[in-house]
Amino acid sequence: MAEVRVALQGLCLAGPTASGKTQLALAFARALASRQRIEVISVDSALVYRGMDIGTAKPSAAERAELPHHLVDILDPTEAYSAARFVVEATRLAAEIRARGALPLLVGGTMLYFKALREGLDAMPPADAALRQALDARAAREGWPALHAELARVDPVSAARLAPHDAQRIQRALEVHAASGRPLADWQRGAREADAAAWPMVALEPASRAWLHARIAERFEAMLAAGLLDEVRRLRARGDLHAGLPSMRCVGYRQAWEALEHGDTATLAERGIAATRQLAKRQLTWLRGTARTVVDCDGPDALQRGCAALTALASM
Repeated sequence: MAEVRVALQGLCLAGPTASGKTQLALAFARALASRQRIEVISVDSALVYRGMDIGTAKPSAAERAELPHHLVDILDPTEAYSAARFVVEATRLAAEIRARGALPLLVGGTMLYFKALREGLDAMPPADAALRQALDARAAREGWPALHAELARVDPVSAARLAPHDAQRIQRALEVHAASGRPLADWQRGAREADAAAWPMVALEPASRAWLHARIAERFEAMLAAGLLDEVRRLRARGDLHAGLPSMRCVGYRQAWEALEHGDTATLAERGIAATRQLAKRQLTWLRGTARTVVDCDGPDALQRGCAALTALASM
């Protein structure tokens, strides 16, 4: 039987936080500049928010002028975003980019969005405001680790990939189980099969976890020096934001919000770095179960090898 060639929809560049994805995207665009234009579609649940620039390590104005970025600064921090909405918008944008004769490059670290795009989404139970309020009330009394322990009993697969304080995802997993009687992991396993070959992926992953930890610490300290606390002060001063919003649950913002709430900024760097390391660990866990081409981001020639890997996938 003849092999069926799958049409390329776009290239994916994934990796944990601080692994060098933006630098590689820019290097790849420069390497191809003479023969192929690149446009980036951001795969990041924090970069969608306006006014959240420092703590998200948002690409600079100069970087975005050199390399167009989509799905950046599209929402107010009061709004919520979802994997389902991302799939719709990323698929549309990729088609528009290809129609302009350019190559879509999807770059980011929100692994659920990559999974939804490449593997499809099932029609999970819709959000239930009453269930969410009940779960929020329980969390206020018992703490999110207690609800995480409950999740481990009813949906051990989902609980294993979530941190005990990952309130948003713990809440959704318990909500789905309460509404349907089925674990969230079952719904995700039952997702319709999309063709991941249409969205081939290069993943930046460190050979040395210590290298990534050092990068995370350096970057968080740089964010503090650049004014992260002042950025969060401005967001708090708006009066229409609160700590339970998805935007304010983003790593770095959550810790800064709590530090300002309790008047304790002395340990912010330590707590922010620890939370970012936990995020990176979850991102790497997601990647291990994903079809991808791995490039060691801590290698001395990571940019060159990353460009070569992306070029190879683009020419398949």
